[in-house]
Amino acid sequence: MLTSFLTAEWRKLAMVNYTVSPDLLQPFVPKHTELDLFENQCFVSLIGFLFDKVSLLGVPIPFHTTFEEVNLRFYVKHRTKDGQWKRGVTFVKEIVPKYAVSWVANVVYNEPYLTLPMRHEWKTTNEQLRVSYEWKQKQWNRLELLADATSIPLAEGSLEEFITEHYWGYTKYDNFTTYEYGVEHPRWEVYPVKTHIVDVNFEAVYGPNFGFLSHQSPHSALLAEGSAIVVKSAQKL
Repeated sequence: MLTSFLTAEWRKLAMVNYTVSPDLLQPFVPKHTELDLFENQCFVSLIGFLFDKVSLLGVPIPFHTTFEEVNLRFYVKHRTKDGQWKRGVTFVKEIVPKYAVSWVANVVYNEPYLTLPMRHEWKTTNEQLRVSYEWKQKQWNRLELLADATSIPLAEGSLEEFITEHYWGYTKYDNFTTYEYGVEHPRWEVYPVKTHIVDVNFEAVYGPNFGFLSHQSPHSALLAEGSAIVVKSAQKL
């Protein structure tokens, strides 16, 4: 039985989603997984959110219980020995402002974490919710969404459901080794998004292969409320 490695809350998850060629992502696909498509389209998502009430193996770590994260991720699936599919995510890069978080993730699981200065702002006015996340690599990058202040349930079969309802994580440790971990959380509600701002130097942050995203309009944007979450201990496939 897998143990709970980390417990926390993920709150106000701002997501912008881009359609890309599957060929772009193939070098990043962990062994034993394959790309998971939605209506024959391949997506990458830029996601900013707040980590809160963080405990590692049941123990809160001083000065590391609340912090931002921004990640660039895409969607994969793994077929188990009994023929069932597990739908999950894998990451191009994950950015946090806490060096110790990056160090643990990099050393233990070879997760692509980077430590940078970060900040966020949530503001509700006139029945509108504005959520922004920023991170600095030479210059400040920003992801900001303006949405209705009242959340609604996910629609069955929607892209929003596809993006948020992946409950496994897969880490490409090397070309031969993949780690799998489960993520538990209830079904999230979302805030209808009105406008978005993406002011990101994708090439500087994520490498030249992703530089074109700075000039590509997102396919869609969504803002999820989030919830308490549990990350299970990783196991090697």
